[in-house]
Amino acid sequence: MDLRNRLFGNELSPYSVKVRSYFRYKRIPHEWVVRNSEVEEEFLKFAKLPLVPLVVTPEGQALQDSTPIIEHFERLYPEPSIHPATTTAAFISALIEEYADEWANKPMFHYRWTYEADRESAADRLARSLMPGADPGPMATMIKGRMVPRLAFVGSSAQTKDIIEASYRRQLNILEAHLHRRPYLFGQRPAFADFGLYAQLYQCSTDPTPAAIMRESAPHVARWIQEMLSPRAEGEFEPWEPLAPTLLPLLRDEIGGLFLPWSAANASALAAGEKTFSVTLAGQPFGQDTQKYHARSLAALRARYEALTDRTELDRVLAETGCLPWLTGAAS
Repeated sequence: MDLRNRLFGNELSPYSVKVRSYFRYKRIPHEWVVRNSEVEEEFLKFAKLPLVPLVVTPEGQALQDSTPIIEHFERLYPEPSIHPATTTAAFISALIEEYADEWANKPMFHYRWTYEADRESAADRLARSLMPGADPGPMATMIKGRMVPRLAFVGSSAQTKDIIEASYRRQLNILEAHLHRRPYLFGQRPAFADFGLYAQLYQCSTDPTPAAIMRESAPHVARWIQEMLSPRAEGEFEPWEPLAPTLLPLLRDEIGGLFLPWSAANASALAAGEKTFSVTLAGQPFGQDTQKYHARSLAALRARYEALTDRTELDRVLAETGCLPWLTGAAS
């Protein structure tokens, strides 16, 4: 029996390369399988949803959704751990991973399908990967026709453009200062947060418009992205204290200032049976359709927080950065 896991994905899928990076780090036996017309029958045999990544284990178990996939394999391959030892650092790492999946995806998707050069680049690359050997032109046209209208799905619009693009630039500036001092977000080895955040920014580094911004303003971020393609431990996680000065701005300005208020507003609107919602972020209105998955994701994050026994230091950090009320439900 082949003991490798089959990882179905695509190079333009942030969640696919997130899992691939994790597998490479843990040296989990696997085969990277590009989902395309040649393997579609096998993919559909195992996939419950028509989405990548899909992992098929040697025993025939099918796993989808990048975060549960990583959590599953972390139980099987606990060393080297991707979770810092302290409660504060471990939870903040998980919080950043959640922010990456649910908010940092917005700039990635926005840039890719808003600007013509980015649309052309992404559609051509997707077409070539999906239909190897075929003329990519017709497929690329179909992809653009399908993906551009989906900008609204992530909340990208003329009204929200400035919020999303400012978030991307702010994120790069914060990470540039932080990664100037260390190879990974939490020290000398990758944490849960690295896999989630790198995956979104890796996509930005391959698209013309956000890549140009990154090259100009964030060379250390670009270096970190390249390391995360096949990361390795270079030492240990750092204590929270030396991480705090340059990581707190991400918690305050991005997670406490944008992501958690947006996520809580989505969950509240969904609970009220609303199909759309609007929330004020950075002094500006941000509106989009409600998303069921994001509400479940926020509930899981709050449950992770509630399960912690000693939150003294963590609560101090979360309160300082404006994150605490959103995690306790006090601000909902």
